Amino acid sequence: MRFQVWAPRAADVVIEADGVRQHMRADASGWWSVEVADATHGTDYGFRLDGGDLRPDPRSAWQPYGPHGPSRVDDPSRFEWSDGDWPGVQLAGSVLYEVHVGTFTQQGTFDGAIERLDHLVELGVDLVEVMPVAAFDGEHGWGYDGVALWAVHEPYGGPDGLRRFVDACHGRGLGVVLDVVYNHLGPSGNYLGEFGPYFTDHHRTPWGDAVNLDGPGSDDVRAYALGSALRWLGEFHVDALRLDAVHALYDDRAVHLLEELAVGVDVLAAEVGRPLHLIAESDRNDPRTVTPRAAGGVGLTAQWADDVHHALHAVLTGERQGYYGDFGSLATLAKVHTRVFEHDGTWSSFRQRHHGRAVDRSAVPGWRFVTFLQDHDQVGNRATGDRLAATVSRRRLEIGAAVLLTGPFTPMLFMGEEWAASTPWQYFTDFGDPDLGQAVSEGRRGEFAEHGWPGDALPDPQDRSTFERSRLDWTELERSPHHEMLAWYRALIRLRRAHPDLTDPRLERVAVSYDEDAGWFVLHRGRLRVVVNLAEHSQQVPLDRPAERVLVASGRCSPVAAGVELETETVAIVEVG
Repeated sequence: MRFQVWAPRAADVVIEADGVRQHMRADASGWWSVEVADATHGTDYGFRLDGGDLRPDPRSAWQPYGPHGPSRVDDPSRFEWSDGDWPGVQLAGSVLYEVHVGTFTQQGTFDGAIERLDHLVELGVDLVEVMPVAAFDGEHGWGYDGVALWAVHEPYGGPDGLRRFVDACHGRGLGVVLDVVYNHLGPSGNYLGEFGPYFTDHHRTPWGDAVNLDGPGSDDVRAYALGSALRWLGEFHVDALRLDAVHALYDDRAVHLLEELAVGVDVLAAEVGRPLHLIAESDRNDPRTVTPRAAGGVGLTAQWADDVHHALHAVLTGERQGYYGDFGSLATLAKVHTRVFEHDGTWSSFRQRHHGRAVDRSAVPGWRFVTFLQDHDQVGNRATGDRLAATVSRRRLEIGAAVLLTGPFTPMLFMGEEWAASTPWQYFTDFGDPDLGQAVSEGRRGEFAEHGWPGDALPDPQDRSTFERSRLDWTELERSPHHEMLAWYRALIRLRRAHPDLTDPRLERVAVSYDEDAGWFVLHRGRLRVVVNLAEHSQQVPLDRPAERVLVASGRCSPVAAGVELETETVAIVEVG
């Protein structure tokens, strides 16, 4: 077996495979290689640079001992896939469902998650979005501190566990989106800097030095990220990647890493004969991210649209702190449903500057924007990880779900949302270094102390009980009001499937009417009207055309001459003449 590693600064590199050491040879570009006669699937190995400690392979596929231990050879051809007829899944018209493997089930593994896939099929979702599984330090964590970006976190089930999960999803008609992080690495187990110029102080990020995407030596750093991404899609049969915080991918080259990745994914999609997608998390509010390359854009499939979440959350909860300060009015809710971004070149009080760019509604379809009522950030980054169900009434939850699932965008649910899970989802870590663990805990307390939260009121990220509290309680499905909420979500998704008006992505055909003072809001979707009464009393909501029939309603809804009458905090979807 031939081993290779990029270490352009090293004078000597030794591979140690199953305890036997061999010197490697370097070429002019800093790549070292050697043939190891007896190496095969399951062989443990690592590299010693200039006589130093044993380090794992930066491109390791398997880290059975965690990111600090040696790597293990993984032969992907040994796995027997059963998804040969899998046609892939289009993002347009789909519903996504975000999962954290460690807290989705009590087992906290891919195999445990497989046991709950039938629930997702019955719910009606199309793609399962899995939070990062690249190997990180400790047993449990969110996954955004990954340090071995080609390997699968061993406590979840390692590389074969991920293969079993993807294969099982495809067997049930579910696509898989994998969350990946290339803008930074975690603080524990990151040895890339010892191998080469993977980082640069030319750019700074919230996590320290930036990944070197445009400086000296960056060709191989970019190849490292691109190779990782294409491996998830090719070798693991994943259908899409969600790219974390692409605004923190600092790249001054003429061809940005994202554009290069988009080209590579298009090539791979043609090779495998099924659609593959790239979904960006971006803070820029820039539609060029999803504009085709032929039209001067980056060419990604879709991007998250946080402004839609902020507008809906602020209306439902009344919260106005932080970035919610510019949201909360029905006018804002109307704007994001017709123009995607509230900040599309407007003043942002949170940023203290103008922000964003307008979306060309006639050119960019709404399905290219992923929207949500809850997600891992908007729940987990709250002080106590409280879900929306802990903040607002069941009636307002039903309103939020209806508006989310009938909009012109690609909706995403956060695990447990569909039954109003009572379990929180908190920020948890498991760093083995006690000093690092203490720093994380103190940093969390300090962050929220600035907003008036006493330290003893915050869950300690390093305390295992914080992680345990965040696991879903699947027994809730059998109890009220969770069972009824699940029925509501299922009904909304069925309605979305049955009426093409609800998956029509043409933003220029979306209209909204509302009365800020009266507290009603109507979303126009073809012949359907999503009618919302947020007031604390029953009222008549006017419609532009007579209501012919009520398709679903969360409370009492009666057609009247000029529209419909809704009871307090009720949403109804009606068909008009």
